[in-house]
Amino acid sequence: MQAKNGDAATAIDGTASSHEQSASSHGKAASGPDRQDRSVPVAPPTTREREEAGERRRRRLSIIGTLVSAAIFLASFVVLWRILSDLSLEELTTAFSSASRRQILLAILFTVISYSLLTGYDYVALKQLKERIAYRVTAFASFTSYAVSFTLGFPLVTAGTVRYWIYSPHGVKAAKIASLTVIAGITFWLGMSAVLSWSLVRHADQISFLANTRLSLTQLVGVLGFAALAAYFIWVALMNPAVTVRGWRLELPGVKLSLIQMLIGAGDVCAAAGVLFVLLPGGHGLSYETFLAVYVVACMLGIASHAPGGLGVFEATILIALAHLPTSGVLGALLLFRLLYYLAPFMLALAMLGVYEARKRLRRRP
Repeated sequence: MQAKNGDAATAIDGTASSHEQSASSHGKAASGPDRQDRSVPVAPPTTREREEAGERRRRRLSIIGTLVSAAIFLASFVVLWRILSDLSLEELTTAFSSASRRQILLAILFTVISYSLLTGYDYVALKQLKERIAYRVTAFASFTSYAVSFTLGFPLVTAGTVRYWIYSPHGVKAAKIASLTVIAGITFWLGMSAVLSWSLVRHADQISFLANTRLSLTQLVGVLGFAALAAYFIWVALMNPAVTVRGWRLELPGVKLSLIQMLIGAGDVCAAAGVLFVLLPGGHGLSYETFLAVYVVACMLGIASHAPGGLGVFEATILIALAHLPTSGVLGALLLFRLLYYLAPFMLALAMLGVYEARKRLRRRP
């Protein structure tokens, strides 16, 4: 191409100097590599490069999540400390012991209902995974795993270990136990979302007053919650979705099982909230549905903090939302709630696991 251009230039102007020719050829030679660099296609990233990029993103998100959790945890403890600094031990003791026998019996009843519904989490998950396990085994594994993880925290480790301990002798593999944990988590969040959306729409005026927000904003959040639930059900109905993580594939429950999940999760949340609601001091003037929204938000913030049982964060949220009530009375109810809903089931679960392990060892003996 350069030769043809040179011939044309000679035919037009035969007096072109050699200096101009060398400069022209030098300029063309200099522009050649640039033109060549621009035309070379960029190689697509390899599988390893994509995995490394994904790992870096996950690390960044993990760091951000940890910082957010720590910020929620520390801020809640600062608020809790300021609230408790004005409270005497005598007032707290009086409030703790002022609960009537009727209140305590109702709280125990709601605790039993809540943990009974928690067994449905595992039942639905095992049904989705096509594992046939006797309900007594499912109920035992579910109760003990939740009772332990609620108190110790780190549910993927604590609850997963207890479940593997109980389910593995019945032929359930570790991968399916991990899938069970994911499906149970979906059950919980479907129930929480349904309860919160219902409360925000039905009692938006009271919740707006407690949260110091506009009525329209509260109603909008409730409507968006219902819209998100509807979108999820449409998604599972039309797409038959599955989650794949590093070769591990989990098919999500369909519409029928998802509806059962939502009802079980909502029932569990309502019963757990009922434990604390019946322990509150009289004359609070709150409707149960309004208190449900307060309870669900407190639970969500407690989960985000990654504190065992949302300790500190849950209490601070409840105390802020119920600031119009006597602080000592609300704190006494919270302490009783921790005792009845967390500590008592935890101690019972440890005793049941001890008996279970002792029976296993006795059976192994000749």
